[in-house]
Amino acid sequence: MPQAARITELDCLRGIAILLMILFHIVFDLAYFYNWSLDYLHGFWYYQGKTAAIGFMLVSGISNTLSRRPIRRGLTVFGAGMLITIVTYFYNPAMYIRFGILHLLGFSMLTAPWLAKQSALLLTLAGTTLLIMSNWTASLTTTSAWLLPLGITPTGFASLDYYPLLPWLGVVLYGMAAGKLLYPDRQPLWPSAATCVPIRTLSWLGRQSLLIYLVHQPVILVVLSFLHCNLSGKM
Repeated sequence: MPQAARITELDCLRGIAILLMILFHIVFDLAYFYNWSLDYLHGFWYYQGKTAAIGFMLVSGISNTLSRRPIRRGLTVFGAGMLITIVTYFYNPAMYIRFGILHLLGFSMLTAPWLAKQSALLLTLAGTTLLIMSNWTASLTTTSAWLLPLGITPTGFASLDYYPLLPWLGVVLYGMAAGKLLYPDRQPLWPSAATCVPIRTLSWLGRQSLLIYLVHQPVILVVLSFLHCNLSGKM
């Protein structure tokens, strides 16, 4: 959304999702690179990470109904996703990111001009249909990588981050349905939120979400490496 049209509570929710995402990636890095006994594939940490991702999807869906420049924003976000694809390919060709959360959100923004014209009921029904269909597509396999965006994967497929359109676009559509119902006049539900310092801080993080997403993992790795080297040297 343009700066003048931003809604503080949405930026705040996006900021919370950013913090949850950073926490999950710290846990992932400690387990993956430093062999800490932290299970990020099951239990609490798994659901904590998924909560962050679903938070991004829902807020992005709401914002899709409010944005006046969704195509431009979509190209930026999808382009950032492709940048991550290139970087992770050189880092780990066996598990590089081919359709991660930025690809998903960028795609949803590119389709927002059409989707935002639909009713909340139709968006909810479409989202539910995608979630149901994903139970079928998840059982399919293919020899081609071109169907990855639909949730149909080759045998042995693995990725550092994978959020296909089925089912996850369905969650974005739920967000769009919520946006139609909660913000029909594009006005905040909590006008006084902009005066609360903690809310303003979280909102600032939310406004920088794409930049933070792109740089947070290298920063985490540098900090963990520094701490590891210093703590190891004292033992």
